[in-house]
Amino acid sequence: GKAFVSNLIDQIRNKGFAISVILFPLMLLSGFLMHPDLLEMKMLLTAQDLVDRFHNNPMYHIGHLIVMLTVPLIIIVMVGSMNMTNHTKGRRFAFWGGVMGVFGAFILAVDKEALCLGLSAFDTLPEEQFVGLIPYLQVIVDKAGLLSILWLLPLLPIGAAIQTIGLIKGKIVKKWQGVFVIIGLLLLYNPGIELISTIGSLLMCIGYIPWGIRIYKTY
Repeated sequence: GKAFVSNLIDQIRNKGFAISVILFPLMLLSGFLMHPDLLEMKMLLTAQDLVDRFHNNPMYHIGHLIVMLTVPLIIIVMVGSMNMTNHTKGRRFAFWGGVMGVFGAFILAVDKEALCLGLSAFDTLPEEQFVGLIPYLQVIVDKAGLLSILWLLPLLPIGAAIQTIGLIKGKIVKKWQGVFVIIGLLLLYNPGIELISTIGSLLMCIGYIPWGIRIYKTY
């Protein structure tokens, strides 16, 4: 009985890890694809830039909500990858990259709460009230006050890239997969240009999904 339960838990854990590896880059990609004017190489610099993106655009908010929901999956992938490299040459990279990545994933959740759930509430205001609010949105764009913690968001792609080096060194992922993932992750580190982020998450899908499928089939 105990062996059966233990085996079942292991199987659920391994399948859950594999599904997380497959799902999280797909969810990131779908979240970025929901952005308006995706093909405009436009940086987010002013309150008006922000309003142009989110105002009366429910798809923008849904896209950000999807990205926020990737956070638990990202954490599962980071911690699972640490465990997979335990007895390999890549364990140090995988461990420290994972620590950075988990902290960065928490910051991603904070970022989406501030830039998604909060802005969707502003979007429910009548138009005349909303127009009066626009200049004040500059503080969100500038990451004023304690929003300055969002400057730590690059810890997520940088940590995940370091962890991927560990996965390559430990021969857990194929080199070509790791290279796609690392390039994709580093493209996410850009000044709010959604097209670059979309290409980055597409490269991550190419790297991560075959690995996730392989794990799913193996266990």
